[in-house]
Amino acid sequence: MAEAQARQRGGYAEDVSAERLAEIGLRFEVDGEIATITLDRPEKRNAQTFATWSALARIGESLPEQVRVVVVKGEGPSFSAGIDLRMFTTEGVPGQGSFNSAAASEGADLEQRVRQAQAGFLWLRRPEIVSIAAVHGHAVGAGFQLALACDLRIVADDVSFCMKEPALGLVPDLTGTKPLVELVGLAKAIDICLTARTVRADEAMRIGLAEKVVARGDLEQAVQGKIAELLSTNRDAAAATKRLLQGAGSRTLEEQCAAEGLEQAGRIKALFG
Repeated sequence: MAEAQARQRGGYAEDVSAERLAEIGLRFEVDGEIATITLDRPEKRNAQTFATWSALARIGESLPEQVRVVVVKGEGPSFSAGIDLRMFTTEGVPGQGSFNSAAASEGADLEQRVRQAQAGFLWLRRPEIVSIAAVHGHAVGAGFQLALACDLRIVADDVSFCMKEPALGLVPDLTGTKPLVELVGLAKAIDICLTARTVRADEAMRIGLAEKVVARGDLEQAVQGKIAELLSTNRDAAAATKRLLQGAGSRTLEEQCAAEGLEQAGRIKALFG
């Protein structure tokens, strides 16, 4: 009964029911055109596991069509402190195994697990939605990359970004390297990643990691204000414009002009044809 009610409220599939997500440490709520994903393991500073990434992917697969804005946030003192370190132990996370157990098998299995994890991040870039990371406290490693997977980052003045993977002998592999370079440039991205240093709110705003910095207590209000602004635009025009912006970096000026013309012809036909 509870699962049926959850599906009616949010329109999401049975395998991302509220009960199952609570076991994993996530909450997923849909209110009209707004979906909110909350990392909800505050006692672990919202550390992420294989199950976290799998659930994020399933949420993306079953996202209700009416949703236009997706907010990603963290419960407790941190947005996300990164990977649950038990994933690097022999014992691993109960019921989920570890990287050690995956490494004992063929390398292709490891690559497959990485691709599966990446699926939980990639869908946040879809043109038909705008994703907002509401970031406070620690956003480390996988937490930093989850924030980078979103279109916009509104951050509290206590935020601490850190790409910790190179310091652990690893690389950032949860889709974060491309947006980081696009946002801050290659040299700054190298500096941030290869030193594994902390980027605080003032620098995040200055170098383009954050769209807005507010006091911790004002974060929710700032996010709601941005949502209202985003929902004030035409849905289809917003999706078409996002497609244009996402493709601009890989196109020549002439190609971008052609893409603009194609999108605009479609909009005019939809509005007046």
